[in-house]
Amino acid sequence: MGRDRDVGLPALLAAAGHPVRWRLLGELARSDRQVHELTALLGEQQSLVSYHLGLLRKADLVRTRRSAADGRDIYYRLDLTRCGHLLAATGAALHPALRYTPPVAPELTPARVLFLCTGNSSRSQMAEALLRRRSAGAVAAFSAGSRPKPIHPDAVAVMAERGIDLSAGRPKHLDEFTGERFDRVITLCDRVQEVCPEFPGHPVAVHWSMPDPAAAPDGRPAFEHAADELAERIDFLLYTLAAEPTLEAS
Repeated sequence: MGRDRDVGLPALLAAAGHPVRWRLLGELARSDRQVHELTALLGEQQSLVSYHLGLLRKADLVRTRRSAADGRDIYYRLDLTRCGHLLAATGAALHPALRYTPPVAPELTPARVLFLCTGNSSRSQMAEALLRRRSAGAVAAFSAGSRPKPIHPDAVAVMAERGIDLSAGRPKHLDEFTGERFDRVITLCDRVQEVCPEFPGHPVAVHWSMPDPAAAPDGRPAFEHAADELAERIDFLLYTLAAEPTLEAS
Protein backbone atom coordinates (compact mmCIF):
# COMPACT_ATOMS: atom_id res chain seq x y z
CA MET A 1 0.00 0.00 0.00
CA GLY A 2 1.22 3.51 -0.81
CA ARG A 3 2.05 5.98 1.89
CA ASP A 4 -0.37 8.83 2.48
CA ARG A 5 1.07 12.07 1.12
CA ASP A 6 1.83 14.82 3.60
CA VAL A 7 -0.38 17.53 2.12
CA GLY A 8 -0.47 20.88 3.88
CA LEU A 9 -3.60 22.98 4.10
CA PRO A 10 -3.84 25.31 1.06
CA ALA A 11 -3.04 28.92 1.88
CA LEU A 12 -6.54 30.22 1.14
CA LEU A 13 -8.19 27.70 3.45
CA ALA A 14 -5.67 28.38 6.19
CA ALA A 15 -6.24 32.12 5.93
CA ALA A 16 -10.02 32.19 5.40
CA GLY A 17 -11.04 29.06 7.29
CA HIS A 18 -12.52 30.85 10.32
CA PRO A 19 -16.04 32.30 10.48
CA VAL A 20 -14.86 35.79 11.47
CA ARG A 21 -12.18 35.93 8.77
CA TRP A 22 -14.60 34.66 6.15
CA ARG A 23 -17.12 37.36 7.08
CA LEU A 24 -14.37 39.99 6.97
CA LEU A 25 -13.42 38.87 3.47
CA GLY A 26 -17.05 39.11 2.40
CA GLU A 27 -17.43 42.66 3.71
CA LEU A 28 -14.12 43.80 2.19
CA ALA A 29 -15.09 42.27 -1.15
CA ARG A 30 -17.90 44.86 -1.26
CA SER A 31 -16.06 47.97 -0.08
CA ASP A 32 -12.92 49.25 1.62
CA ARG A 33 -13.61 49.59 5.34
CA GLN A 34 -12.18 50.95 8.58
CA VAL A 35 -11.95 48.76 11.70
CA HIS A 36 -14.88 50.46 13.43
CA GLU A 37 -17.08 49.85 10.37
CA LEU A 38 -16.14 46.17 10.27
CA THR A 39 -16.74 45.87 14.01
CA ALA A 40 -20.26 47.25 13.59
CA LEU A 41 -21.02 45.10 10.54
CA LEU A 42 -19.86 41.88 12.20
CA GLY A 43 -21.18 42.68 15.68
CA GLU A 44 -17.87 41.60 17.21
CA GLN A 45 -15.39 43.17 19.61
CA GLN A 46 -12.83 45.46 17.98
CA SER A 47 -9.95 43.50 19.50
CA LEU A 48 -11.21 40.29 17.86
CA VAL A 49 -11.76 41.99 14.49
CA SER A 50 -8.28 43.55 14.61
CA TYR A 51 -6.72 40.18 15.47
CA HIS A 52 -8.29 38.44 12.48
CA LEU A 53 -7.50 41.38 10.18
CA GLY A 54 -3.88 40.96 11.23
CA LEU A 55 -3.95 37.31 10.15
CA LEU A 56 -5.47 38.24 6.79
CA ARG A 57 -2.79 40.89 6.31
CA LYS A 58 -0.10 38.33 7.15
CA ALA A 59 -1.53 36.12 4.39
CA ASP A 60 -1.39 39.11 1.98
CA LEU A 61 -5.13 38.87 1.37
CA VAL A 62 -5.84 42.25 2.91
CA ARG A 63 -3.92 45.48 2.40
CA THR A 64 -4.07 48.77 4.28
CA ARG A 65 -3.98 52.40 3.28
CA ARG A 66 -3.87 55.43 5.57
CA SER A 67 -6.85 57.76 5.19
CA ALA A 68 -6.29 60.99 3.29
CA ALA A 69 -9.03 62.62 5.38
CA ASP A 70 -7.58 61.70 8.76
CA GLY A 71 -4.09 60.20 8.87
CA ARG A 72 -4.95 58.39 12.10
CA ASP A 73 -7.51 56.20 10.30
CA ILE A 74 -6.67 53.08 8.29
CA TYR A 75 -8.70 51.62 5.44
CA TYR A 76 -8.58 47.89 4.74
CA ARG A 77 -8.85 46.59 1.20
CA LEU A 78 -9.26 43.02 -0.05
CA ASP A 79 -6.77 41.91 -2.72
CA LEU A 80 -9.19 40.07 -5.00
CA THR A 81 -6.48 39.23 -7.51
CA ARG A 82 -4.47 37.35 -4.90
CA CYS A 83 -7.67 35.65 -3.72
CA GLY A 84 -8.14 34.39 -7.26
CA HIS A 85 -4.61 33.02 -7.42
CA LEU A 86 -4.98 31.22 -4.09
CA LEU A 87 -8.38 29.87 -5.13
CA ALA A 88 -6.76 28.39 -8.24
CA ALA A 89 -4.13 26.68 -6.10
CA THR A 90 -6.77 25.37 -3.67
CA GLY A 91 -8.82 23.57 -6.32
CA ALA A 92 -5.76 22.08 -8.00
CA ALA A 93 -4.43 20.84 -4.65
CA LEU A 94 -7.55 18.72 -4.19
CA HIS A 95 -7.91 17.37 -7.73
CA PRO A 96 -6.70 18.42 -11.21
CA ALA A 97 -10.31 18.53 -12.45
CA LEU A 98 -11.02 21.30 -9.94
CA ARG A 99 -8.33 23.62 -11.20
CA TYR A 100 -9.78 27.13 -11.25
CA THR A 101 -10.07 28.87 -14.61
CA PRO A 102 -10.79 32.60 -14.99
CA PRO A 103 -14.47 33.33 -15.71
CA VAL A 104 -15.56 34.53 -19.10
CA ALA A 105 -16.58 38.16 -19.51
CA PRO A 106 -19.91 38.76 -17.77
CA GLU A 107 -23.12 39.56 -19.59
CA LEU A 108 -24.14 43.01 -18.41
CA THR A 109 -27.58 44.54 -18.13
CA PRO A 110 -27.79 48.35 -18.24
CA ALA A 111 -26.67 49.97 -15.00
CA ARG A 112 -25.84 53.45 -13.71
CA VAL A 113 -22.69 54.10 -11.67
CA LEU A 114 -21.47 57.40 -10.22
CA PHE A 115 -17.84 57.90 -9.17
CA LEU A 116 -17.06 60.68 -6.71
CA CYS A 117 -13.86 62.32 -5.50
CA THR A 118 -12.98 65.79 -4.26
CA GLY A 119 -11.71 67.54 -7.40
CA ASN A 120 -13.17 65.35 -10.16
CA SER A 121 -9.85 66.03 -11.88
CA SER A 122 -8.23 62.60 -12.07
CA ARG A 123 -9.42 59.50 -10.14
CA SER A 124 -13.16 59.79 -10.78
CA GLN A 125 -12.66 60.96 -14.38
CA MET A 126 -10.41 57.97 -15.10
CA ALA A 127 -12.84 55.58 -13.39
CA GLU A 128 -15.79 56.90 -15.40
CA ALA A 129 -13.93 56.47 -18.69
CA LEU A 130 -12.55 53.03 -17.82
CA LEU A 131 -15.94 51.66 -16.79
CA ARG A 132 -17.58 52.98 -19.92
CA ARG A 133 -14.86 51.40 -22.07
CA ARG A 134 -14.67 48.05 -20.26
CA SER A 135 -18.46 47.63 -20.23
CA ALA A 136 -18.67 48.50 -23.94
CA GLY A 137 -21.25 51.14 -23.05
CA ALA A 138 -23.61 48.79 -21.19
CA VAL A 139 -22.93 50.72 -17.98
CA ALA A 140 -23.77 54.41 -17.89
CA ALA A 141 -20.83 55.83 -15.95
CA PHE A 142 -20.64 59.32 -14.48
CA SER A 143 -18.25 61.25 -12.24
CA ALA A 144 -18.30 64.37 -10.08
CA GLY A 145 -16.52 66.09 -7.22
CA SER A 146 -17.28 68.07 -4.09
CA ARG A 147 -14.81 70.80 -5.16
CA PRO A 148 -14.34 70.44 -8.92
CA LYS A 149 -11.20 71.66 -10.62
CA PRO A 150 -9.78 71.26 -14.15
CA ILE A 151 -8.85 67.78 -15.31
CA HIS A 152 -5.18 67.15 -14.58
CA PRO A 153 -2.98 66.95 -17.71
CA ASP A 154 -1.24 63.82 -16.39
CA ALA A 155 -4.62 62.09 -16.11
CA VAL A 156 -5.32 62.98 -19.74
CA ALA A 157 -1.89 61.72 -20.85
CA VAL A 158 -2.04 58.44 -18.91
CA MET A 159 -5.50 57.61 -20.24
CA ALA A 160 -4.45 58.53 -23.78
CA GLU A 161 -1.80 55.80 -23.51
CA ARG A 162 -4.67 53.40 -22.80
CA GLY A 163 -6.62 54.57 -25.84
CA ILE A 164 -9.07 56.75 -23.91
CA ASP A 165 -9.50 60.46 -24.62
CA LEU A 166 -10.22 62.63 -21.57
CA SER A 167 -9.34 65.92 -23.24
CA ALA A 168 -12.98 66.82 -23.91
CA GLY A 169 -14.12 66.01 -20.36
CA ARG A 170 -15.23 68.62 -17.88
CA PRO A 171 -15.22 68.68 -14.07
CA LYS A 172 -18.70 68.46 -12.52
CA HIS A 173 -20.02 69.25 -9.06
CA LEU A 174 -21.81 66.40 -7.28
CA ASP A 175 -24.86 68.69 -6.91
CA GLU A 176 -25.53 68.08 -10.62
CA PHE A 177 -26.49 64.50 -9.77
CA THR A 178 -28.19 64.72 -6.37
CA GLY A 179 -31.67 64.11 -7.79
CA GLU A 180 -30.67 61.22 -10.07
CA ARG A 181 -30.92 57.50 -9.44
CA PHE A 182 -27.92 55.19 -9.60
CA ASP A 183 -27.29 51.51 -8.98
CA ARG A 184 -23.96 52.28 -7.31
CA VAL A 185 -22.25 55.35 -5.94
CA ILE A 186 -18.53 54.75 -5.54
CA THR A 187 -16.42 57.20 -3.55
CA LEU A 188 -12.73 57.20 -4.42
CA CYS A 189 -11.63 59.86 -1.95
CA ASP A 190 -11.71 59.56 1.84
CA ARG A 191 -12.74 63.21 2.16
CA VAL A 192 -15.67 63.06 -0.23
CA GLN A 193 -16.97 59.94 1.49
CA GLU A 194 -17.62 62.07 4.56
CA VAL A 195 -19.76 64.58 2.62
CA CYS A 196 -21.43 62.25 0.11
CA PRO A 197 -25.16 63.12 -0.10
CA GLU A 198 -28.05 60.70 -0.12
CA PHE A 199 -29.29 59.70 -3.57
CA PRO A 200 -32.83 58.61 -4.54
CA GLY A 201 -33.53 54.89 -4.43
CA HIS A 202 -30.77 54.10 -1.93
CA PRO A 203 -28.06 52.97 -4.34
CA VAL A 204 -25.32 50.62 -3.12
CA ALA A 205 -22.62 52.77 -1.52
CA VAL A 206 -19.05 51.57 -2.09
CA HIS A 207 -15.77 53.13 -1.02
CA TRP A 208 -12.45 52.62 -2.78
CA SER A 209 -9.80 54.37 -0.69
CA MET A 210 -7.36 55.73 -3.25
CA PRO A 211 -4.76 58.49 -2.77
CA ASP A 212 -4.91 61.60 -4.93
CA PRO A 213 -2.23 61.12 -7.63
CA ALA A 214 -1.95 64.89 -8.03
CA ALA A 215 -0.72 65.10 -4.42
CA ALA A 216 1.91 62.39 -4.83
CA PRO A 217 5.57 63.49 -4.97
CA ASP A 218 6.47 61.17 -7.87
CA GLY A 219 4.20 62.91 -10.41
CA ARG A 220 3.25 60.96 -13.54
CA PRO A 221 3.92 57.44 -12.11
CA ALA A 222 1.26 58.10 -9.47
CA PHE A 223 -1.33 58.59 -12.22
CA GLU A 224 -0.20 55.39 -13.93
CA HIS A 225 -0.55 53.48 -10.65
CA ALA A 226 -4.02 54.97 -10.10
CA ALA A 227 -5.13 53.95 -13.60
CA ASP A 228 -3.84 50.40 -13.05
CA GLU A 229 -5.62 50.08 -9.70
CA LEU A 230 -8.85 51.46 -11.12
CA ALA A 231 -8.72 49.07 -14.07
CA GLU A 232 -8.29 46.12 -11.69
CA ARG A 233 -11.11 47.21 -9.41
CA ILE A 234 -13.45 47.94 -12.33
CA ASP A 235 -12.87 44.53 -13.88
CA PHE A 236 -14.12 42.97 -10.63
CA LEU A 237 -16.98 45.49 -10.43
CA LEU A 238 -18.31 44.27 -13.78
CA TYR A 239 -18.94 40.80 -12.32
CA THR A 240 -20.74 42.30 -9.34
CA LEU A 241 -22.97 44.39 -11.61
CA ALA A 242 -23.75 41.33 -13.72
CA ALA A 243 -24.79 39.32 -10.66
CA GLU A 244 -27.05 41.90 -9.02
CA PRO A 245 -30.33 43.50 -10.14
CA THR A 246 -30.09 46.99 -11.62
CA LEU A 247 -32.58 49.83 -11.98
CA GLU A 248 -33.63 48.66 -15.44
CA ALA A 249 -33.87 45.02 -14.39
CA SER A 250 -35.84 45.63 -11.19
